[in-house]
Amino acid sequence: MNAADQMIARGIARRLLPWFRRHRRDLPWRRTTDPYAIWISEAMLQQTQVATVIPYYERFMGRFPTVQALAAAGLDDVLRMWSGLGYYARGRNLHAAAKAVVDNFGGELPSDVASLRTLPGVGAYTAGAVASIAFGKRAAVVDGNVARVIARLFAIREDVREPGTRRRIWELAEAMLPSRACGDFNQALMELGATVCTPSGPACLVCPLRNGCRANLLGATDVIPPAAVRAAVRAEVHVVVAMECGGLWLFVRRPEDGLWGGLWELPSALAEPGNERTIAGQLARRLSGAAVSISPNAFVRLEQQLTHRRITFVGFTCRSKSRRKIENGQWRSLNKVDDLGFSRAMRRVLDGLRAAVEGKRARVASA
Repeated sequence: MNAADQMIARGIARRLLPWFRRHRRDLPWRRTTDPYAIWISEAMLQQTQVATVIPYYERFMGRFPTVQALAAAGLDDVLRMWSGLGYYARGRNLHAAAKAVVDNFGGELPSDVASLRTLPGVGAYTAGAVASIAFGKRAAVVDGNVARVIARLFAIREDVREPGTRRRIWELAEAMLPSRACGDFNQALMELGATVCTPSGPACLVCPLRNGCRANLLGATDVIPPAAVRAAVRAEVHVVVAMECGGLWLFVRRPEDGLWGGLWELPSALAEPGNERTIAGQLARRLSGAAVSISPNAFVRLEQQLTHRRITFVGFTCRSKSRRKIENGQWRSLNKVDDLGFSRAMRRVLDGLRAAVEGKRARVASA
């Protein structure tokens, strides 16, 4: 690090900490010093906006108030509470990490970065955040907001996602740390990026660091850091088969790897547009072990927009002659599935199935 960078780095905490103490948002996880609660919030906040996280955090902490409660819970219960928050590997990792804390650390979350990083799903950012905020350790953090702030402060024009640039940003984040109040300082950097030094239209006039910000002095905040190249949105069709036998419906757990990993669903498969009913019939035969009759019309057709995918769900019903035992499968009535974890998209599909079943009952009753 050159002398000019060191000079900028040394003066940042002195200007940023007073600003943070005046302007910090009142967030639920900032009202506690419980390391477990802080850890949960940091896991939820990864790639997820604060406004979205708050109700999930409050429900999750109400259901699992301690690391022991989370470790003792079933995975289905954890994923059910996570349902709709997305990036479900976070929920699975939290559950596994809670078990590791109970088994390996006597039920107390470790305080140092190295030990925290031994826990499933805990990377450099989460370890630094928990160590500094919950335990007052001198540890740096770099998330998307912090990377953007540092790139602008030091006029770093390279892609912040490139490994070499990322290493430089981490080095600068560590050089900026004050000798005390590192937790507040890290939160201040994140807060500045979230509320002032935003990706577009940053509020430089009210930024406490504007006079020393090289990107601001160069008039280059709109091009530093360079915008990420957006991945093309992929369109997919997912066929859903709602298989019924004696009033019970077949539900299966998705593989842990991949989209909606570990959550439950009505059985589904990828299909090409226009080929949905054929694929539904093939899937139903595999599940039942015999030929079954697929409904002529779809009970639901809806779209779900994800970050890089636009998924069209097309659902068909069928009736099986027997409740064949399926690996990672369960037969349930539609009014007794609340303990299973579903994605938001699958909940919408289930709503469509319930509406179709009720509509059929109403037609039969009025006939």
